[in-house]
Amino acid sequence: MDWHIVIVLLISGTAVGIINTLAGGGSIITMTMFMAFGLPINVANGTNRIAVLMQNLAATITFIRKKSFNINHGLLLSIPVILGNIAGSFVASYINEWVFKICFGVILLVIMVYLLLDTRIKLKAGNRLEIKPLHYLWFFLIGFYGGYIYIGIGYLILAIALWIMRMDLVTANAIKGFVILLATPFSLAVFMIMGNVDYKFGLIHGLGNMIGSFLASHYMTGWGKNFIKIFMAIIVAICFADLMGWISLHDFFYSLLSIKE
Repeated sequence: MDWHIVIVLLISGTAVGIINTLAGGGSIITMTMFMAFGLPINVANGTNRIAVLMQNLAATITFIRKKSFNINHGLLLSIPVILGNIAGSFVASYINEWVFKICFGVILLVIMVYLLLDTRIKLKAGNRLEIKPLHYLWFFLIGFYGGYIYIGIGYLILAIALWIMRMDLVTANAIKGFVILLATPFSLAVFMIMGNVDYKFGLIHGLGNMIGSFLASHYMTGWGKNFIKIFMAIIVAICFADLMGWISLHDFFYSLLSIKE
């Protein structure tokens, strides 16, 4: 592997780690980078799980050290996500792309408006949280969705955490990272068994992810509520524009790297 590829993977990985820790949608960058360097889409998809795992491991360790969330709450909410993830993998072949785009687009749009207009969002409100039976159902459905689509699962977790469970921004992001950390190994194992993982690309990019995730999770409480809200809204808006076809992040990164398909 050439040194310039290593540098690009580390730099892009750091950016993705920051984006995913504070908001989500960074996998679009990761997938584009991998395919730009010649990985088939199925291998890029599988390799991405290594970076996701490493990134959320770094974020979770930092959040635990800073006591940003109650680990027991994270474990309880992870169980239905894991079960849903396993169940969702069995119906992966029945995905309707247009239904996915419509639902995901609506979710992104509503989250963006909510972040900008809802003045009740708190930056940090402690670890008090009451988990109700309906919350387990929501997280099972999120896991089911992640089992066969995966893209945007972080936004779904944030949506439930902020709207329904009324978590603050820091706790919601901490719970999101912890839940994804525990669920990702199941999907990664499937890709590994099928031979659809490039370990060099995944580990190098994942190292960058860990650096970015550490920076975001370690310093985010000092950046202020408005910064986090605006940052998340911008990333959501970019993902929404890409989903609708108004812009193409795929073409942008290919052009940036001057690499032809």
